[in-house]
Amino acid sequence: MIAALVRSLPPLRRKWKPLNFSNTNFTRISPNQKIEEETFPDYVASRYYPAHIGETFVDRYQIVGKLGFGASSTVWLARDLRLHSHRRHVVLKLYVNSDSMGKYLDDELNTYRRMEKGSKQHPGYSAVRSLLDSFNVDGPVGQHRCLVHPPLWESISAFLRRNPVLKLPPPVLAFVLRRFFLALDFLHRECQIIHTDIKADNIMFGIQDDSVFEAFEEEELQNPSPRKVLTDRTVYASRALTMPREWGSPVLCDFGSAVSGETEHLEDIQPDIYRAPEVILQIPWTYSVDIWNVGCMIWDVFEGGHLFTGRDPEAQTYRSRAHLAEMIALLGQPSPDLLARGGLSHEFFSPEGLPRAGLFMPEGFLLMCLYA
Repeated sequence: MIAALVRSLPPLRRKWKPLNFSNTNFTRISPNQKIEEETFPDYVASRYYPAHIGETFVDRYQIVGKLGFGASSTVWLARDLRLHSHRRHVVLKLYVNSDSMGKYLDDELNTYRRMEKGSKQHPGYSAVRSLLDSFNVDGPVGQHRCLVHPPLWESISAFLRRNPVLKLPPPVLAFVLRRFFLALDFLHRECQIIHTDIKADNIMFGIQDDSVFEAFEEEELQNPSPRKVLTDRTVYASRALTMPREWGSPVLCDFGSAVSGETEHLEDIQPDIYRAPEVILQIPWTYSVDIWNVGCMIWDVFEGGHLFTGRDPEAQTYRSRAHLAEMIALLGQPSPDLLARGGLSHEFFSPEGLPRAGLFMPEGFLLMCLYA
């Protein structure tokens, strides 16, 4: 009877002990070979925090491997060594040390705090990536902001590349979009936040299978990541998470460009090909730019190609004039009311609302678009 009672009690949880990543049997990359974040044209080594696998931050988060990198941060899988109802892994996003990042980082942190104040009963609350913690790390030449998130698997963009036709199957698309629209409703209605940077890279699948993280750790312990060991830092090669047995629901991520919807905006935002007409014409914009952004992205992930490219055939690069020409070809002439509100409308259109001669070059490109 006592034994049965003991078995019925929840298991005792203990703090994780830090892992020992002392295995030196790793591939050494030549100091002359650029890898990962070093390949960015404007890479400056001193801006990046020299993190190393096995390092523990704030007596709590131990790095167990590198997940990825970007122009402004590196991303790491870590163990949370504090006592919890269950042991958990987290993702650490370690930002570069740069004076120009100051306001950007504060704005992003304030966005997450604003989201946390939204109703947890809203069905879209779980459809946006949450912030678990944040802290600063002292580096050799200053401080680095670190954001702590729940771990996710891979983005919709990466998922698309697994499909030879580069499209989402209709049932998957329907599931993704339902979650995505709940996330936008939460941001717009509950939090008064405009995302401004919606793309397939910023929608990621969750993970319901902790064995993915255990496999990651074991692989790093037994077969350490290739790395370049320098005098002042080690640059690691990223390691991908394995395919989970059970995926979680899609989550909208990356709020570094998000802004408040309670004020008027005129800034340039959005990926070029998803840019809304208001942004191109410098018309005060609001939540609707996210909706335009979503519509363009849906076409991409379902049709396997861009709705608009904005590529000028003459310059072979993105141009606002080419983007507007494509919009006119598909949707017709913009309304006079819309053009009257645009600070840059005069650069592209006459007072009568007609495209200015020579702006949609080469010759015949606009007519080709208008009658396509």
